[in-house]
Amino acid sequence: MSYNLFLLAFVLGMTGTFHYGLQVSIINSPAEYIQSFIRETWLKRYGSSPSAEMITLMWSLIVSIYSIGGLLGSSSAGYLCVRFGRKKAMLLANIPVLLGAALMGLSRLCGSFEMIIAGRLFSGVCGGLIQNVHIMYAGECAPRKLRGLIAITASTFSAIGKFVGFAL
Repeated sequence: MSYNLFLLAFVLGMTGTFHYGLQVSIINSPAEYIQSFIRETWLKRYGSSPSAEMITLMWSLIVSIYSIGGLLGSSSAGYLCVRFGRKKAMLLANIPVLLGAALMGLSRLCGSFEMIIAGRLFSGVCGGLIQNVHIMYAGECAPRKLRGLIAITASTFSAIGKFVGFAL
């Protein structure tokens, strides 16, 4: 395998499917902090403490909205690849993840747990796009004999991302 092909597979994996695996697994560890942030924000806004069911509902929405974003991203991957090409579609996939990171990063400063929900949605859109575009782009770039090896890097880097998320 040539150095350039190995580098391509590594960069595609680290910038795309690794992020997907990390986002899927990392959400469990900050659960207590996010739930207390929801409780504090609710108390400041409405003057009363939210019920346990409401906190559970908001937490469930934060966790599950990533999958809805993934559905939206996966559904639009084919259109974006045809319209802009595989390479540009991968570059465009970075826009929602940067927007999502900014929203989640600024949520405490702004006092809005809804920004976490929106950030997870945008991160999910990126995850859905990348999971599809990575395999298409890597498969087209690889020589016929190495396509299977290169295409499996998507699942390999997803697994590495999940492992890193659990380790953190």
